[in-house]
Amino acid sequence: MNPAAPWARAFERSFKSLARSTLRAGTKAAGLGLKAQIDKRQPPAGEGDWIAGMAIGAAGARRYRLYRPPQIKSGEKLPLMVMLHGCGQDAKGFAQSTRMNRVAARARFLVLYPEQDRLANAQGCWNWFERGVGHASGEVQLILNAIDQVCSLYAADRNRVAVAGLSAGASMAALLVTRHPGRFKAVVMHSGIPPGSAHSGLSALAAMHGRGTARALPAHAPSHPSALPPLLVIHGGKDRTVAASNGHAAVRVWADAAGASPLALRTVQRGKRHAMTVTDFKAAGAVVASLVEVPQLGHAWSGGAAGQPYGDAGGPDASGMAWAFASRQFRG
Repeated sequence: MNPAAPWARAFERSFKSLARSTLRAGTKAAGLGLKAQIDKRQPPAGEGDWIAGMAIGAAGARRYRLYRPPQIKSGEKLPLMVMLHGCGQDAKGFAQSTRMNRVAARARFLVLYPEQDRLANAQGCWNWFERGVGHASGEVQLILNAIDQVCSLYAADRNRVAVAGLSAGASMAALLVTRHPGRFKAVVMHSGIPPGSAHSGLSALAAMHGRGTARALPAHAPSHPSALPPLLVIHGGKDRTVAASNGHAAVRVWADAAGASPLALRTVQRGKRHAMTVTDFKAAGAVVASLVEVPQLGHAWSGGAAGQPYGDAGGPDASGMAWAFASRQFRG
């Protein structure tokens, strides 16, 4: 009898067992990957349409999703809220976390969710800081192209457009409106960094930790055609990702550009939600910037869905506040 035979048979059994385990693991991973892809294509829960689209420009292409509330009448033009997700998110995840579609169904407006491509940024962040190599400008134009497409195809009112974002999405929202102020009636920055604070990935990281310097914006009276649209900033006091000093810096550059002065700080608490402090900045009788600070909030969408990444269900309703702020500008 060959003395090596038992070892050979044992090795063969081990190899076959390993192969079966690897196959099972691979099959399970493939199944989970397929399930994730299927889930991503399914619309968020709720009434209304979840429409897929793509904007194309010199910087490539970006997918988007559009939420359209039910029962739109023929010829009816609806306001448009543009929602820019943060790093690690996509259009559907941001819609689920913020629950903005619920607000849109109730108040009757469209919601556009542009989606960053992982080939453009591996973490799914908008490249708001890459001004030197042109990524920021290219993505600004792609988002504008998506807005134009939605206005042309889906009855969005070009004269009633607002933009809101979380984290890197908030910084991209600020960049959008400083580059194209006449296109927007309001901007909402949630946990973001003010424009001009960074010009590269390294300087963006420093700005996140409160070591950036916001660039002064061109001074214009609120009534001037080139004036910036009113700004709402929401920031958490426990944010360890983007320092809360960035929220103060954002409203300060907005207020300085309009020659606005702060009103008295007021504290607001609704039910059992986290308390917040609100400071409005006014010029010529108009609010040009508002700062909402939530001391108990971290780096998450305030009032976001429980169980969703980057959402804090215990915070005041940021989606409701964003729409209320925008709708006041639409009426004005």
